[in-house]
Amino acid sequence: MRIAEVFYSIQGEGALVGTPSVFVRTSGCNLRCVWCDTPYTSWQPEGTEMEVEAILAEVRRYPTRHVVVTGGEPMIAPEIVPLTEGLRGAGLHITIETAGTVVAPVACDLMSISPKTSNSTPRERDGGRWAAQHESLRFQPQVLGRLMSDYDYQLKFVVQQPEDLDEILRMVADLGADRRKVILMPEGTDPATLRQRSLWIAELCKREGFRLSPRLHVDLWGARRGV
Repeated sequence: MRIAEVFYSIQGEGALVGTPSVFVRTSGCNLRCVWCDTPYTSWQPEGTEMEVEAILAEVRRYPTRHVVVTGGEPMIAPEIVPLTEGLRGAGLHITIETAGTVVAPVACDLMSISPKTSNSTPRERDGGRWAAQHESLRFQPQVLGRLMSDYDYQLKFVVQQPEDLDEILRMVADLGADRRKVILMPEGTDPATLRQRSLWIAELCKREGFRLSPRLHVDLWGARRGV
């Protein structure tokens, strides 16, 4: 399978923020979010072909029991099931970061689902040629419902502006999601933007009973790869 990078860092987002984790980033995505912060796995996918055993050996090098399988969209990776089964066999806690558009019978302890709102649709980027495909795929209620019923989950929404909340509330209601598992996260790739947006997102979370997630890795190291 094509792997963009494997690295050891801390989880910067969601319920396990701050947890030392090995990240396995697959390359390739069925969406094209306009604000994607890993274009090397979606808009211009790159990486190295690695066998599952080689990936597992790399993960075992690091002193942690937490692994995060991310992307791109890891659920479309051809060997995602044997990879996660191998990670489970190694006794690791597995988080999968997914947009929730595809189901696969993976081994997973925390399904970190990031449904895409309309703020993600690339209506102008790259001449808008990905907009229709992205818009048709970005929100799949049946797939999301299956993932939420089969796994422990968190729903993580990327927020750009206060108006995004109306759409998020509709999606949460449609999915019947537990509000305690809904996480709002500011969009941005620099600490100043993230802090400014976090201030008003915090007020939305207080009002709606959602959780606020930082992007701790950006605060610490900036928008760099491998951290």
